[in-house]
Amino acid sequence: MARAALLVGAALAVTAVCLTLGLMVGSRGIAPVAVWQALLGTADPEARAIVQDQRLPRTLIGIVGGAALAVAGVVVQGHTRNPLADPGLLGITAGSSLAVVVGISALGLTTPAGYLGAAFGGAALGTIVVVVIGLAASRRRDASPASLVLAGTAVSALLGAITGIILLLDSAALDLFRFWTVGSLSAGRDLDVFLAALVPLAVGGVLAGAHARALDVLVLGDDVAAALGRNLLPTRLLGLVVVTLLVGGATVAIGALGFVGLVAPHLARRVFGEKHEVLLPASAMLGSLLVVVADVIGRVIISPAELPVGVVLAVIGAPALLVIIVRTRKTSA
Repeated sequence: MARAALLVGAALAVTAVCLTLGLMVGSRGIAPVAVWQALLGTADPEARAIVQDQRLPRTLIGIVGGAALAVAGVVVQGHTRNPLADPGLLGITAGSSLAVVVGISALGLTTPAGYLGAAFGGAALGTIVVVVIGLAASRRRDASPASLVLAGTAVSALLGAITGIILLLDSAALDLFRFWTVGSLSAGRDLDVFLAALVPLAVGGVLAGAHARALDVLVLGDDVAAALGRNLLPTRLLGLVVVTLLVGGATVAIGALGFVGLVAPHLARRVFGEKHEVLLPASAMLGSLLVVVADVIGRVIISPAELPVGVVLAVIGAPALLVIIVRTRKTSA
């Protein structure tokens, strides 16, 4: 009970910090009193437009999208027993992003609901392709972590190349497509996008919470999990559904962001430990904070222009990945 109360309090505090940063900080300075007035609808039209139409939607989208990617990272790492796994490294994010781009280019998708269907299909397809290749490469009943990472890297590169080719051939729509490849909290993201992605993300989050005990068993290995009475096939399928919902919804909300599903779970493990019923919500909190902070940095670092949040996360995440690799090798040794 005390741990649950602590997590709830921490979640509320992190959400408050994210909202404060997202609403207060930007290329255009607005006094805190004016921000509050804008939320209440009593400020001048310019302040209301900046706060209500720009900063509030992108902050809410960053909170839920970052949480979704972090939770998806925990689930992927639990299923693969690989601390270097995340949706971006395993081709899931690239598949979801490519499907959205293809849907917009070939099918003329223009609504958040249309983006959601394409993103979910792409996320599922990317997951299946990586798992199949990993199984074939490892020649084992269960794909080895190294095989999955190598297969995911290759699939991500291939899907990213296809996405780039589509963008080059459809230059007239480049401005509409480009935020799917770099990740952004602006570029047409509004409350409609937030609301469209909220339901599948909420369902994925609830299923992930129900999946916590299974993840505690899976990290011990498939043989141990089977000996403890765990039916592996339904467990794997549930994990696939969870990751598909979370990554598909997050891609619609914030684009193809890398490193969130890798860095946030590792930070959470160092603070909260390995038990998944605590690790999942803790990772969600840190994922939200990581995305919002990266977005705020992108707003001000080259003001009045902006850096996409995906670029900022790459600068943060690449060194973090190297540190994680070194730590993992030392632990293995």
